[in-house]
Amino acid sequence: MRLLSPFFIVPLAVVSAFPALQTVDDEKRSVNVGWPYGTNKIRGVNIGGWLVTEPFITPSLFEATGNNDIVDEWTFCQYQDYGTAQAALKNHWDTWFTENDFARIAAAGLNHVRIPIGFWAYDVQGGEPYIQGQADYLDRAIGWARNHNLAVIIDLHGAPGSQNGYDNSGRRGNADWATDNTNVERTKNVIAQLSQKYSDPQYYGVVTALALLNEPATYLNDQLLQTTRQYWYDAYGAARYPFGNSDKSGLALVIHDGFQPLSTFDNYMVEPEYEDVLLDTHNYQVFNDEYVAWNWDQHISNVCNQASTYSSSPLWLVVGEWSLASTDCAKYVNGRGINARYDGSYPGSSYVGSCDDKSNDVSKFSNEYKDFMHKFWNVQTQLYEQNGQGWIHWTWKTESAADWSYEAGLDGGWIPWDAGSHDVSLSSLCG
Repeated sequence: MRLLSPFFIVPLAVVSAFPALQTVDDEKRSVNVGWPYGTNKIRGVNIGGWLVTEPFITPSLFEATGNNDIVDEWTFCQYQDYGTAQAALKNHWDTWFTENDFARIAAAGLNHVRIPIGFWAYDVQGGEPYIQGQADYLDRAIGWARNHNLAVIIDLHGAPGSQNGYDNSGRRGNADWATDNTNVERTKNVIAQLSQKYSDPQYYGVVTALALLNEPATYLNDQLLQTTRQYWYDAYGAARYPFGNSDKSGLALVIHDGFQPLSTFDNYMVEPEYEDVLLDTHNYQVFNDEYVAWNWDQHISNVCNQASTYSSSPLWLVVGEWSLASTDCAKYVNGRGINARYDGSYPGSSYVGSCDDKSNDVSKFSNEYKDFMHKFWNVQTQLYEQNGQGWIHWTWKTESAADWSYEAGLDGGWIPWDAGSHDVSLSSLCG
């Protein structure tokens, strides 16, 4: 969900090694994807904090443990007895999302849900403390999506060893995924399992895409970068040909930019050899000191300045995560036990302003702040559609972080109920 360090630039030798860019006519495609990617625009929300738990989305789940060392799903299972942790997770899975949420998502004019799930829903071994059960709830959610005409992107959000060290990977701390090839092989095997199951005709037109791995932090070191670049190719093969023969899956496949410049994907996974690949980029403006010090106009201008970069993406581009947050004031958004840069309580940060009226209590939001968020929604949704394939907001709902909640925006009036309706033009916002 976040970028913690500057970009690690891909060496030019890596880019130049790939074949020349090609295109392929839609009518000649051999993959029959169940949603018209490349033609219709994606308008969606993430089903965050459900099948992969996150402290900032549901603080109460973690606070109820009474243990401040529980900061992610790994420690949630590790530092409680199995029965206690399993009961709490089951209650969370039963209640945090219901079919009513999917009905409201559809009523808001949205057409996609992106559902994060961790590798541990399918593969736990070697003393890993994770508790399983998420897979059944994923199937339940797919049924809800079918009932309300929503397309589903299944997103592998966490890999063995952690691909980024973020709490939303399942385990906060070191990013050790690339240090052991067994981790990579396990990840690829989960992808093959997901593709094989959800390529079945019964899911056609409902499960339409599979995201091969969320946010590998390739800026951390060259090993992680190079492992990820190879993994996209290997995981594509596992997902496109999951049956052990030449039969192809009909899922669109999503790779993440790894926080690298989009231009590093020039001549990468080109057609016709690689079909129906989407490139996922995430746009947050809160995870460093510079961003949180910006005024509202600067936040909007930053989005405007992405237009040419996005429009020149070498692959179909979707902004698979973004929010209306302009501060890091949401409780635990930097991690449980970690404070905010905006109010100067984050280690090494400087005071910009008070968090009191910026995230956690909608009743304290000023009309001016709501008006900014309305403009921020307008500029992002229009720019992402006009210069790419569309957008998926992070996230549908939170317990208290209203600036991250699409549902709170609908109820609070800064997001319209028709996702395709804009009462502020992109030209007026970007000049």
